[in-house]
Amino acid sequence: MIVMSSDKKSVTKSRKDDHIRICLEKNVEFAKSNGFDRVELEHSALPEIERSDIDLSTRFMGKKFRYPLFIEAITGGTAQGERINKNLAAAAEALGIGMGVGSQRAMLEDAKATRTYSVRDVAPSIFLLGNIGAAQLRKYDTSRVLALVDAIKADGLAIHLNVAQELAQKEGDKSWKGVFDDIKALCAKSKVPIIAKETGCGISGKLSEALVSAGVKAIDIAGAGGTSWVKVDSHRTDDDVSHIEEWGIPTARALKDVAGSVEVPIIASGGIRNGVEVAKAIAMGASLVGMALPLLKPATESSESVRKHLEKIISQLEDAMFLVGARNVSELKKVKVLYA
Repeated sequence: MIVMSSDKKSVTKSRKDDHIRICLEKNVEFAKSNGFDRVELEHSALPEIERSDIDLSTRFMGKKFRYPLFIEAITGGTAQGERINKNLAAAAEALGIGMGVGSQRAMLEDAKATRTYSVRDVAPSIFLLGNIGAAQLRKYDTSRVLALVDAIKADGLAIHLNVAQELAQKEGDKSWKGVFDDIKALCAKSKVPIIAKETGCGISGKLSEALVSAGVKAIDIAGAGGTSWVKVDSHRTDDDVSHIEEWGIPTARALKDVAGSVEVPIIASGGIRNGVEVAKAIAMGASLVGMALPLLKPATESSESVRKHLEKIISQLEDAMFLVGARNVSELKKVKVLYA
C-alpha cells in the first residue's frame, strides 16, 4: 500500500483546480480542425419521414441511452470538482445519457476525495464510468485501482492515455514502458468493462487493435481538434511546449481509422461541438459521441444549464437525421459518408 504525503495530495488538488480555472479563462482549444469539416453526409432531398418520429435511443455496454451522447471526464478531487460532477450527473440522469468522472488519482492519494466523485445520489440509473491514468497503473496494485469502481458504484473504468499532457507537465510521468502490460493485467482481473481513452491526441487503428487484444471492451478516441491539454498545462509551466500544442490525430481521421480496425463500441470525442458533427460521427461508426469543454461552464452554474446545452445538441442532431432521412440511430449508421 502506498501512502501519499500531504504535499503530494495538495499538489494534485491544486492541479485540478488550476485545470478548471484555465479551461474557463484561457483559449485552450486546438487551432486545427477536428476533421469533420472534411466529412459530409449524403443529403436526402425527399426524406419521407416525420421529424417528430425520430428515435435517438441506443444501447452501450448493455445500458439503454435515451440519446447517443456521453459527458466526458472533466474533474473531481476538489470541492469545486464535486459541484461540477453533481451538476453533470444530474443532467445526465434527466436526459438518460452517460458520463465519466475525472481522474480518480486523488482518491488513491486521499480517501476523503471519494465524495467528490460520488454522484449516484443524483444519478442512480446512468451509465457511469470511473477513470484512472494509464501511467498510474505502474504505481498502484490492481486491486486498489479496481476498488475505485466500487467506491463510486461505477459501471466501468476508463484508462486514460495522456502522454502528451504528461510531457507538458513538470511533474508529469515520463516513463511509460510496461504500461501496455499493466492495462492487459487490469483487464484480466476486472469484472467491469475497461475502456481505453485518449485525452485529445487521438487513438490510431493499430493501437486500438492492440488494446482490444489486451481485453479493452471499448475505445474512446478523443482526437485532436477540441481541448489541447498541452495548451492547458502550458499555463502552469515556464517551459516552452508550443512545439507539441497542436500534436495529435484529428478526431474524424482517428474515428475512421479505429472504426475500420476494431469491432468494439467506439466513443467519438474531441472537439465535437454541434449535432451535425454528432450525426457525422455516428454515421462513421461511433456508438456514442462525447463532449466535455462545452459543458464545463454550464456545469459551474447548474444542472439545468448543462441540460439546456445538451438539448440544443440533441435538436441539431434530429435536424441532421431528418435531412438524411434516418428515423433512428441504426438507420443513421447506414447513411453514405462522403469524404473530401
